[in-house]
Amino acid sequence: MKNMNFIKGMGAGMMVGAALGMMLSPDMKSSRRKLSRMFRAAGDVIEDLSGAIGL
Repeated sequence: MKNMNFIKGMGAGMMVGAALGMMLSPDMKSSRRKLSRMFRAAGDVIEDLSGAIGL
């Protein structure tokens, strides 16, 4: 259970950091593209970690 809380917290932190980075970035189009790629990659990482933990 502690591992799942860590994974959720890590995912939430990545999303907040990406949103802040997007707001502070001067070039919005490339930032949105990078942000969407990052969210897809983060989802894959969370799925892989959940599978490795056995949840």
